[in-house]
Amino acid sequence: MRHAIFLAGVTAFATQTQAHATFQALWSTCARLPNGNSPVTAVTSNDIRCNANQGPAASKCSVPAGGTVTVEMHQQNGDRSCANEAIGGAHHGPVLVYMSKVADASTADGSTPFFKVFEDTWAKNPSGGGGSDDYWGTKDLNANCGKMDVKIPANLAPGDYLLRAEAIALHAASGAAGAQFYITCYQITVTGGGSLTPAGVSFPGAYKAADPGIQINIYQNLASYVSPGPAVIAGGTKAVAGKAGSVVTATGGAAVPPTTVVGSTLKTSIVVTTAVATPTTGSGAGVCSVAKYGQCGGSGYSGCTTCASGSTCKAQPGNYYAQCL
Repeated sequence: MRHAIFLAGVTAFATQTQAHATFQALWSTCARLPNGNSPVTAVTSNDIRCNANQGPAASKCSVPAGGTVTVEMHQQNGDRSCANEAIGGAHHGPVLVYMSKVADASTADGSTPFFKVFEDTWAKNPSGGGGSDDYWGTKDLNANCGKMDVKIPANLAPGDYLLRAEAIALHAASGAAGAQFYITCYQITVTGGGSLTPAGVSFPGAYKAADPGIQINIYQNLASYVSPGPAVIAGGTKAVAGKAGSVVTATGGAAVPPTTVVGSTLKTSIVVTTAVATPTTGSGAGVCSVAKYGQCGGSGYSGCTTCASGSTCKAQPGNYYAQCL
């Protein structure tokens, strides 16, 4: 089980043509990479804005209004292998994307309001025995090699934005402060577009620790799931959980008809990576320890059960999952 961080890369894409190109050398140039790979757990911390990061990214990424960015998550920096889960360790939860209009994306501190442009949250699995068997946004990332398409609203006002990509892991969220937030902000410049400047919410402030979509026992039989934060804006998109991030419904009624996106085509692409802690083996024979936030027990688990110094193995309700906290 491993931790994860969000990374970013960009490809060139023009909406009026069919051509597109991927420039791997531009990876991470517009991402404000976190200082480490541990999740944010306090919704009242300023880290809930863009994660723990002390400086701006190297540059901005240009994205046309109405174009598509591809959010991509993997467990390790630079590993895009489809053989590995995008986010492992049964870290089930929603995937959300926000944007914030700013004067200069390279200097913005994340204190300006964010509006939600995308979500892939939860859907019932009629064959499952509980919420952990249901469909989740993070499962869609795993099923789609870490990729998920996110459309930039076509009528969004041009200019600089922070794009905030977030996966919320709920495997340990039955107690207070158990949810884990994996976040990265990207510095983007939207070109073209219209005049839409949606109202937004502030981070911290948008989430409360006891919100029903944040403090929740996902191992029970769920009848519904309430997405954290505000609703997706008109012109944004809601993915259908369980469809590997490929089926998207636009919001906003008749003015914005439903859209189906097949696959993840790496048009204008912002690559996102997250992770979960890796068990480490000590130097003595038979000695092992699990890093903080790593799995240390649960149903069917046969790995190391000793937590590294400073953390304790704590079981979640029903003993389906235990984690070093």
